[in-house]
Amino acid sequence: MIKKSKVVIPVILGVSMMLSGCNFTTKNDAAASPTPSAGATAAANTTPVDIELLGMSSNETDLNIVRDQLTKNGFNVKLNIQPDYGTFKAQQDAGNFDAALSSWSTVTGNPDYAVRSVFKTGGDYSIMSDPEIDKLIDQAAGQTPEQFTETYKTFEQQLVLDKAYIAPLYSSLKAQAFNQDVLKKESVRLSKSRSLPWEELDFKDTAKRAKDPIILQSTLPSLTSLDPIKGNDGSINIINTNMYVRLLNLTDDDKLTAEGSLSHNFAIANGNSDYYFLLRDDIDFAQVKNKLAVDSGERVGAEDVIFSLNRAKDKNSVPNHRTFTLHEHIKNVELVTDPAVLESVKVSGGSDTIKSSLEKGIGTKISSLVTDKKQASNKEGKYQVVKLTTTEPFPQVLNYLAHQSAGIVSKKQVESINTYDVAKYDVNKDIAYGDQATITEGAKYNNTLATSGPYILSYKTDYEAVFYKNPGYMKGTKYEPKVDSIKIRFIKDAEASLSALRSGEIHLYYGVSEVKFDVVKADTKLSLQTIPSNAVSYLLFNTKNREIAKSADLRKAVLYSINQDEFLAYYKNNKFKAISTLSPLVKTGLELKADSAKVKDFLSKYNASKSGK
Repeated sequence: MIKKSKVVIPVILGVSMMLSGCNFTTKNDAAASPTPSAGATAAANTTPVDIELLGMSSNETDLNIVRDQLTKNGFNVKLNIQPDYGTFKAQQDAGNFDAALSSWSTVTGNPDYAVRSVFKTGGDYSIMSDPEIDKLIDQAAGQTPEQFTETYKTFEQQLVLDKAYIAPLYSSLKAQAFNQDVLKKESVRLSKSRSLPWEELDFKDTAKRAKDPIILQSTLPSLTSLDPIKGNDGSINIINTNMYVRLLNLTDDDKLTAEGSLSHNFAIANGNSDYYFLLRDDIDFAQVKNKLAVDSGERVGAEDVIFSLNRAKDKNSVPNHRTFTLHEHIKNVELVTDPAVLESVKVSGGSDTIKSSLEKGIGTKISSLVTDKKQASNKEGKYQVVKLTTTEPFPQVLNYLAHQSAGIVSKKQVESINTYDVAKYDVNKDIAYGDQATITEGAKYNNTLATSGPYILSYKTDYEAVFYKNPGYMKGTKYEPKVDSIKIRFIKDAEASLSALRSGEIHLYYGVSEVKFDVVKADTKLSLQTIPSNAVSYLLFNTKNREIAKSADLRKAVLYSINQDEFLAYYKNNKFKAISTLSPLVKTGLELKADSAKVKDFLSKYNASKSGK
């Protein structure tokens, strides 16, 4: 599920178990592409225009379809197909492309996430810089759903139809298949945005919980970082989501909830700039000793929340910070120490106080607020409350707090590891918290993770990653993890992943291609789950060192060569038309229609400008 590679963002999403997130284009089988429809006819009687398409081998089918459509419209297409995301990103960073096959999945369920990181100047994954686009993104961010539809329509008009910064291909279903003979069906959730909750996974035979691992799958063996703020791509979205607890979560249909989070409850104060969170006292950080998970004895508390969110919003808190723009609306995070404050402030749009709102449904009411996390005792009414203030009224900030980048890390542990000077960070000698080398078997293995979520990564090889249950995570509650261990097998090929599921080598395949739905349905031991996702695939145009960066006419010629109906036909209508990354979330009414006459016209304008006519 970005999602998610802007600018061919790193939120790339292979059809791996990582579709959660931010992610890259969905993984399809590399089958022969269909014959283009009559709508994609040859354009101008001129020398074909050269164009280079960049993509990954996992998306070869889509690349072939695009290539055929462009060829029929007067382009000479060169395919630059890379075997994995790392080499793909290297080619992208080097500027070796005219258009890159990209995808973004809005894993927070709110429209601002669908655009800010990927299209705003300075965005974590943006290669664009357009003041008009920036203004529209910021304008919509401060509006209600009733107001922002028109603003986002203007945004899409400029982004796609007027300036052709991207060429949309389709939006996708989110799909997973699992072995229903092995896994308890009701324990396997499929959510529109959030990653698969591992703590709910369970065996049909509960006797297996302590002795057997549940085995999942991923296409990406190279993990960006186990520090939640340093990555926002398919390699780590689902991993970091399950290793670090957050202040909030999303329901399966993208509603905000405190269920399964660090908060008992949350409340928005009048004015929509102050947000309050009542913290739980039953989570300890997990650590790894002798490759096994142990309870560190350190409680997760307000000091860790404040530390984590302050570093999340600070671009300079770590080298290669990948998620700071998601949290740039955070102005201040502080501990509330006076209970009278909670009684003097009213909730947004209501007459309740913040205190009464935070106390709803909890066993013991708030009798006191403590500053020391070790002194919190919810049974005795002693709580910690964190207040977050935004730079301006911005309710969408709550969706970002449900993102994996807002995972709560240990202040004590991170500060003890990250002793280097950020400005002088040397990747060859400095060891950063969450560096994958520290959890990879070999000479550099030295697992220093301290995780607040239901699981902790013990070690990884090129073959698999092994996770163990956090022994200090909400013990005795319904949120305590059911199964002691989880493994992720690294299988790059979609066909091999499906075969592994059918043979029992893995138990769940997250990101099944639409063209394989019938195969899954025909296997009686498998269960298929699907839901419309927030993932959109598109072509991202080079904005720097190619002719296509300078010519909107050339970009529009590519844009109007794209026939989305052909993608839908190939995927048996299990894909949907899209106009931008916003399409699954905001219906603006705009649509891209293939038009060979427009292609011819724009190519003529481009050729005329090249010849000086």
